Amino acid sequence: MSLKKQKSKANKVCTLATNNGPVVNASTLPDDLQRHFHYTLGRDEVGESPQYLYHALALTIRDRLMEKLRATKKQQQKQPTRRAAYLSLEFLMGRALGNAVLNLDLEDSVRKGLNHYSCELESIAESEHDAGLGNGGLGRLAACFLDSCASLALPVTGYGIRYEYGMFNQSIENGHQVEHPDNWLRDGHPWEVAAPEYNRRVKFFGHVDTYQDKEGRTHYQWVGTEDVLAVPYDVPIPGYQNDIVNTLRLWKSTATDEFDLGEFNAGSYTEAVARKNLAEQITMVLYPNDASENGKELRLRQQYFLTSASLQDIIAEWVKIHGSDFTDFAKYHVFQLNDTHPSVAIAELMRLLLDEHDLDWDFAWQITTSTMAYTNHTLLPEALEKWSVRLFAHLLPRLLEIIYEINARFLTEVACHWPGDVDKQRALSIIEEGDDPQVRMAYLAIVGSFSVNGVAALHTQLLSAGLFNDFYQLTPNKFNNKTNGVTPRRWLAHCNPKLSELISDKIGHNWTRDLSEISKLRRYYDNTKFHVKWQHVKQHNKQQLADLVKQACGVEFDTNMMFDVQVKRMHEYKRQLLNILHVIHLYDRIRRGDTEGMTPRCVLIGGKAAPGYFIAKLTIKLINNVAATINADPLAQPWLRVAFLPNYNVTAMETICAATDLSEQISTAGKEASGTGNMKFMMNGAATIGTLDGANVEIRDAVGADNFFLFGARSEQVADIRAHYDPAHIIANDNNLNSVMALLRSGHFNLFEGGLFQPLIDAILNPDDQWLVAYDFASYCEAQQIAALAYQDKETWTQLSILNTAASGSFSSDRTINEYNQDIWKLTPLNA
Repeated sequence: MSLKKQKSKANKVCTLATNNGPVVNASTLPDDLQRHFHYTLGRDEVGESPQYLYHALALTIRDRLMEKLRATKKQQQKQPTRRAAYLSLEFLMGRALGNAVLNLDLEDSVRKGLNHYSCELESIAESEHDAGLGNGGLGRLAACFLDSCASLALPVTGYGIRYEYGMFNQSIENGHQVEHPDNWLRDGHPWEVAAPEYNRRVKFFGHVDTYQDKEGRTHYQWVGTEDVLAVPYDVPIPGYQNDIVNTLRLWKSTATDEFDLGEFNAGSYTEAVARKNLAEQITMVLYPNDASENGKELRLRQQYFLTSASLQDIIAEWVKIHGSDFTDFAKYHVFQLNDTHPSVAIAELMRLLLDEHDLDWDFAWQITTSTMAYTNHTLLPEALEKWSVRLFAHLLPRLLEIIYEINARFLTEVACHWPGDVDKQRALSIIEEGDDPQVRMAYLAIVGSFSVNGVAALHTQLLSAGLFNDFYQLTPNKFNNKTNGVTPRRWLAHCNPKLSELISDKIGHNWTRDLSEISKLRRYYDNTKFHVKWQHVKQHNKQQLADLVKQACGVEFDTNMMFDVQVKRMHEYKRQLLNILHVIHLYDRIRRGDTEGMTPRCVLIGGKAAPGYFIAKLTIKLINNVAATINADPLAQPWLRVAFLPNYNVTAMETICAATDLSEQISTAGKEASGTGNMKFMMNGAATIGTLDGANVEIRDAVGADNFFLFGARSEQVADIRAHYDPAHIIANDNNLNSVMALLRSGHFNLFEGGLFQPLIDAILNPDDQWLVAYDFASYCEAQQIAALAYQDKETWTQLSILNTAASGSFSSDRTINEYNQDIWKLTPLNA
């Protein structure tokens, strides 16, 4: 078609208007795609890079999202309705194109539109950068929750930060992790819409003045501040084929003034733009390294920037309609704090109500404690954020005053509950005394919230009985459990289309809306014909993963081998070290000729270590050195291949979880809050080898003990084990572990890097090793052997795989969000 005809056709489409604007539906999509490609972007041909075609397609789909977003907002405005704001410092969204195509049911129209350019949807999708606004399960969970909120038609807005650079890109150089900037915005982000008319002003530094009014009331003014602007960028979040589109509002920081013209004219160019640069640093990089004092300050600035801008945004909308009357504010609002990061919202909401809107303390506190809800994501005390009082006083002086007042009133309540127990007051105080007093942010979140939830049954039990037991004794009704889940749209329907099609052929399509229906697959677990189809899909998926590993690592994976996978954030408690010790054990067996009955396997490990986390980075180096040794050994080739996948991200996981046979969920019992990777693997038919930790407990209950490869100490045993832990004795009495440690000590995997892995050896031998690597090794090897033997029986393994998928229904984020809504948020669905 000529450009002239295309232009005429595009103009015709634009003139077909309703009262709400141009018609944008599935039938007009091919024409709209051409219009955006040729006129919005000014392109004639696709050329070598499909980036412009991807951009045009994203804009075409965004048109449809915007239409539904406007309709969704009109529904909310039609009558007052209770709304939730989900505050999170991370949203690990990944790619948006495939998810939008699926949720809007546009695949056929998109493929038709791309046919004009002789392009496939899959190849165009590769042009999109992962929106890496998170670094692990916390951010990915937030993304799943937004999908479920929209799919359940719940009026929920996500609030986060628009980081210029996301979680770092990871490369492996000589086995070491090397971090590179993740400039995910370098080609633009066509899904977002800037909304500068809703800019918010966020204060930092300065001091507090007081004055008294005629009635003798004391008022506080935070003055002399250095302000920054929070500029909102809205990303549409489509529900699954229900015409609902919610919003993720991401804040970008910028200076109130671009630069000082006087200094600029005087030739002081650096000084002229210094304030602008300082302001923009706040949202420059995801989670700065907080090992330094500057890093700590920047991280606290990020947390306050997010919460202040978001709360101002919500209050401004309320004031526009209701003026200064906050009587019903709590009736219509609830704020969910995703972990401790946004917990400064407790004090900030108090500041806004007290200082900006002149409410008295009791009324402001009633509103705050009726609207704030806190989700805890960790059992590690060191992960519960604390900020020095000195830093708080410097950066957020008014907030610190409010926190001290909250604490004083709370400790009065503690004293009434435990009269004369000064130790209890000290233990529960939001301010931790000492040479460098600290603000305990998790304590602030608990005191200021009406709901405190854990994210797995075991996690919540351990929070209530251990980490937060004193708070639980004081206010037991606050505590509740909301076991995490993942969205079946992205983590099965989108990422595993062949398996999705096979499932839908047998039980219908409604499982994508109600994953509990996937239990109907159980009736086919022993159907031989179904087995063949199931196995064919798995082989196809394994080949895709093998291609990815070959491209990224240069390692050949044999799809007939068992694919044994552990991908997650690198951390000692997740025990990638235990995994690689087992790999060394298998290698040792092969070298000794002990291969009778051995199951050939490909081991894939992936994950990023925080830049300052020495042991985690050294573990990556060990994995890569072991992989290089094994992959170069002809004796090992028929039995064992190992790869460390660099730059693990959401898109890589979409390929990985669909292809995995054995999912490694091997954290030390009592350390993992939930885990969501385990759910994605299970949903796609992988079997789990794991401890009774986090959601593993519920996964094992759901699928049955016979279909889960259990090992390791139980959480209730860990304290007793640590009291008498002697890893040297365990190693001396375990021939397998002794052989593994001998290989490590000999430097077999670091022949020209003398002593490199000594810190890891010392960690295993340390009687204070809280991760119990040596203790769990023998049990782990035994469970691995049982799993390997099960894999040799194709029929048994296929049954196990089918049963895992069939049992995954309760691990949908739709179920999780329904529970949040029923027990905490109490929202009315928009379509109700």
